[in-house]
Amino acid sequence: MAGLFILVEGLNRTGVLPALATALKTYAEIAPDQASWVSGTAVVIASNLVNNLPMGLVAATLNHSADLPVQVMGAVLVGVDIGPNLSITGSLATILWLIALRRESESVSAFQFLKVGLVVMPPTLMLGSLRWC
Repeated sequence: MAGLFILVEGLNRTGVLPALATALKTYAEIAPDQASWVSGTAVVIASNLVNNLPMGLVAATLNHSADLPVQVMGAVLVGVDIGPNLSITGSLATILWLIALRRESESVSAFQFLKVGLVVMPPTLMLGSLRWC
């Protein structure tokens, strides 16, 4: 967990997060609905690449520094929560469940998980994000 805070603080001190916060705030002021969809989708992709724990911390930092509109922040939070259902590394909970399944001699491959995730996650993300647009 400490590594997550160090990672986010590093992004903050190098200017990556402030620049991203400024760009997202400007985009949200110009086109709030579009900013919600784009930011939610970007968070889904990032959550699957780096895990949803650091993405949640990045999202909280962005919201704090940019004071984003509720609809953009809502879409980002939906992306942090639902997004990692595409890859087995997207969420710590998924990794722990897979370990428990393997202990019971059940096996779920990354490809099997991805196939189900591609069917289930996009509609769930869209329906969850509609509330915020």
